[in-house]
Amino acid sequence: MTRVGWKRIVAWLLLVFVAVLLIGWLSRWWSNRGPVQKVQATPEQIARGRYLADAADCAGCHTADGGAPLAGGVPLHSPFGTIHGTNITPDGEHGIGRYTADDFFHALTHGEARDGHQLYPAMPYVSYRTISRADSDAIHAFVMNQPPVNVPNQKNGVHFPANIRTAVHGWNLLFARPQVRPASQGSSADWKRGHYLVETLGHCGECHSPRGMLGQIDRKRPLSGNNKLGRFAAPDITPQGLAARGWDAASLQQYLAGGVSAQAVASDEMLRVVSLSTSRLSRADVHAITVYLLGDSPLQAKPVTPVAAVAGPGQRHYLDLCSGCHGRDGEGVPNVAVSLQRNTAVHDSDSHNLIVAILDGLPEHDFPGLARMQDMPGFAGDLDDAQVAALASWLRQRYGGQSAVDAATVAKMRK
Repeated sequence: MTRVGWKRIVAWLLLVFVAVLLIGWLSRWWSNRGPVQKVQATPEQIARGRYLADAADCAGCHTADGGAPLAGGVPLHSPFGTIHGTNITPDGEHGIGRYTADDFFHALTHGEARDGHQLYPAMPYVSYRTISRADSDAIHAFVMNQPPVNVPNQKNGVHFPANIRTAVHGWNLLFARPQVRPASQGSSADWKRGHYLVETLGHCGECHSPRGMLGQIDRKRPLSGNNKLGRFAAPDITPQGLAARGWDAASLQQYLAGGVSAQAVASDEMLRVVSLSTSRLSRADVHAITVYLLGDSPLQAKPVTPVAAVAGPGQRHYLDLCSGCHGRDGEGVPNVAVSLQRNTAVHDSDSHNLIVAILDGLPEHDFPGLARMQDMPGFAGDLDDAQVAALASWLRQRYGGQSAVDAATVAKMRK
């Protein structure tokens, strides 16, 4: 090919590139210049939309601590960097005030903003793909009738090459597909309602399902646990995983409704879920969630069988550092410290969350209603890796009948 021919090809490529940039700029310009929407809705429609927004846990990602409702700013820490929840108030400049119901439904189900740019999959559009149009429209009506808040969206800290938005198109082609199979077995009306609440609105699999190297959900192992998204692991909440840690229907409903049960207290991200979502649902819907998680024919919960206390360094650490709050025999104190005798952190085959709690401690917990738990200090500065391993091993063996952990495991968690 002649030099003149190459010049023409380069010129055409540059022209196409400029045209794409111009189209993108015009699209964004039009998106920002379109009319702010005025959505008429009855009080009953707005109330239904509010309930569905709670079921979808919209505030969990879009309402920052101390911030205005739905004005964004919540950081989500991922292996690809930090992504912030956006402003979804009806503000015309920084929020979604110019979104029609069609725009809103398209964003929920396809992960594409009104101006055409791709949303990061941190927004759970893969789960929302099966949301009903009626529910989407109700949430849109609720959001568009809230006070607009003129708060700019925070800049994301996503690492290269994940920060290339156009690459999300390829990710969607590969991974944005429906679930292969449900996490439990059932066919009852409650099971079907629970399936929709858990897998679609509640998008529980976004945290509780394993993910691959490119951040894709492992659709063949739904809800079987994930320890790679945050400091605390999202545990296995399949029927098998729940039964193995002693959960039954009554305790699971109590936990979802109030954040406290004999098995656990909601902490970290799950405390936000309980406070902003599941505690606001009807008893019927909490029951349906439980039916789906356990299945129409629940497995028998594994009985907790503590073993006799074994003297050693782990027991000494417990008596010196823990027994003042948790009790000499791990019985706990209501509204002060949890009981360890049936606690899933020590009953879990995965020691991840127990070790993190010992190292980092826990903040004060205020649950929906009157229940609370005082803060727990971390012992990372008081105990070395071998000492933390001894304490965790003693707790797991004494109250959970689980295997010991080693110092190398603690060292990884300490980092």
